Amino acid sequence: MVNRHNVVVKSLDTLSSLTVGNGSFAFTVDATGLQTFPDYYANGIPLGTQSEWSWHSFPNTQNYTIEQSFKEIDSHGRKVIYTPQIAKPQRRKDAVNFIRQNPHRVHLGNIGFELYKKDGSKALTTDISDVNQTLDLWTGEITSHFVFDGQPVEVKTVSHQQKDIIAVSVESPLLKSGQLMLRIRIPFPTDKFIDSGNNWANVDKHSSIVTKQGEKRVIVKHKIDDLNYTIGLSSSLNVKSQIKQAHYFVIQPVTQATSWSFTCDFSEKTPEANQVNFAAVRTNSQTGWNQFWNSGGAIDFSGSTDKRATELERRIILSQYLTKVQGTTETPPQETGLTYNSWFGKPHMEMHWWHSVHFALWGRTDLLEKSLNWYKIALPTAKKIAHRQGFKGARWQKMTDYKGGETASSVGAYLIWQQPHIITFAELCYREKPNKQTLEKYKELIFETADFMASYAYFDKEKGKYILGPGLIPAQERFKPEQTFNPSYELNYWYWALNTAQEWRKRLGLKPNKAWQEVIDKLSALPVKDEVYLAAESAQDSYTNPVFLTDHPSVLATYGMLPVTPMVDTTIMKNTFEKVWEVWHWDDTWGWDFPMVAMSATRLGLPNYALDGLLMNIRTNTFLNNGHNYQDQRLRLYMPGNGGLLAAVALMCAGYDDCKEENPGFPKDGSWKVQWEGLKKFF
Repeated sequence: MVNRHNVVVKSLDTLSSLTVGNGSFAFTVDATGLQTFPDYYANGIPLGTQSEWSWHSFPNTQNYTIEQSFKEIDSHGRKVIYTPQIAKPQRRKDAVNFIRQNPHRVHLGNIGFELYKKDGSKALTTDISDVNQTLDLWTGEITSHFVFDGQPVEVKTVSHQQKDIIAVSVESPLLKSGQLMLRIRIPFPTDKFIDSGNNWANVDKHSSIVTKQGEKRVIVKHKIDDLNYTIGLSSSLNVKSQIKQAHYFVIQPVTQATSWSFTCDFSEKTPEANQVNFAAVRTNSQTGWNQFWNSGGAIDFSGSTDKRATELERRIILSQYLTKVQGTTETPPQETGLTYNSWFGKPHMEMHWWHSVHFALWGRTDLLEKSLNWYKIALPTAKKIAHRQGFKGARWQKMTDYKGGETASSVGAYLIWQQPHIITFAELCYREKPNKQTLEKYKELIFETADFMASYAYFDKEKGKYILGPGLIPAQERFKPEQTFNPSYELNYWYWALNTAQEWRKRLGLKPNKAWQEVIDKLSALPVKDEVYLAAESAQDSYTNPVFLTDHPSVLATYGMLPVTPMVDTTIMKNTFEKVWEVWHWDDTWGWDFPMVAMSATRLGLPNYALDGLLMNIRTNTFLNNGHNYQDQRLRLYMPGNGGLLAAVALMCAGYDDCKEENPGFPKDGSWKVQWEGLKKFF
């Protein structure tokens, strides 16, 4: 089933780049099997080499601080400090930009072929023909065939599953003629929103030197400010290296042969003395990927008559591969994984749900848990933010980094829907491992989160209710923070999460928290108008203002991402779904919106809508040949779309608590034959 969706590439297609890796390290290649044409691919799926440790900051010579972004927002007569982006004065603007840009992920190095024609001219993309490349998903191996200067080249590319190592084998007469060599070229990081790993400028601002050159080993040491690492090449043949220019090394076998294999290891510490060879890395890749595919869930649609079944199965298989290889780091993933930087390489905490919840639903909770220890690293900063704003507990960062740093953001500073995510993650872990160890591991994170959530809610004495906002932007990022209060999704998430936190106290033998219970008992009702839930109580024109009919239709997350609670009337929720389906501007949405629609439709007993929503023919719901979820020219890949798809189909198959129906997200008219195993029910 997995292999019937192996990716096949027949040209130098810049949107069909393929990746090998292990979740903490990823190496993306073009149709040659290496990173031979990085400039050509830069505006497609770039040819990145990134690791979870590859972070860098430009020197803070101006002593910029987050405090320079402070801005007070009035909330119920009290001034609350937020950190938006600032246009003036210039120094504060510069400070905000610096903090947004730093730290950032860096590309460790471009490893590609140097190809020369017989006349000595260097290869152009137009000189590559007869491309036939395959990614074997079951083994994680890329086999690439192409013809250059009339000669065939066969390349196999794999990645170690525990270490930052790639292994490559090459067979070609071009080796013997000296027309095929290897290039190691190290780019300089940009301070731009996007970094595609091909900035060859600024050569004087970093250093790359060969520190070791033996018969079969070459080590390049790279230093940029406080980041030091090595790139080590281990060869099956004796090799020689030359410096073509700064940060640009060419390596080729000394021995005349038509076959060559090598490994390339990336290390922030001293390289390992015992180098592995191609065969060992290849075996490791096969073993690791076999274990992955034989663990957790599987879904098979063979035998279905609905013409969309094959495409949905393809998306499911490729999304499993991509989320594993791109997003199982020890920190929350960035939205473009380990391929190229977006938002300066920084993860977004509200997206952690879409990146990672599916791992637990697919029976791979261990992959979810890899990133949860980060919350303990980030906790001191989260508590500092809450304290600064006059709240208790911990307010989780939105746009952050591997150390849990805070970043100024005109939207992110006001988002709140990332706050309960850690409670969702911990509850999923507890369902998998319902023991004292799990409770002890996550209790501090849950209790600090709940303390913030309860203190954030404002008690309106006149209404006798707790209110969320003003001073917030909901998941649908179309509302002004100064005016917005009581968004439907966030209200239900607050209710569910505080109740779940109380349940954790009960499991630990503790009494209920009175402050939490006060908010639970007196939380504002979900705002309703004309028997439909509003995006927010402050937005009475939720369905008439065109601006409010774009971006995420997060009102559907109220009963989709979340289970039914006493806050939700399912009849009104069904009316809401039908209203959103009818009026929404679907061409102005994001990749995870379609899984969100499918989850809401599934819970409402609307399986046809679940499938139509999940497979809606909209640009931001495009899944490329390699499985990546394409958004636009900026975001040519978007990992929350892949993770969201997997979360949705798990719910559509396995259902949710108290669901008695088999495969609730699929029609029962015989058009879908759904076989699955290893999936878990959601809340």
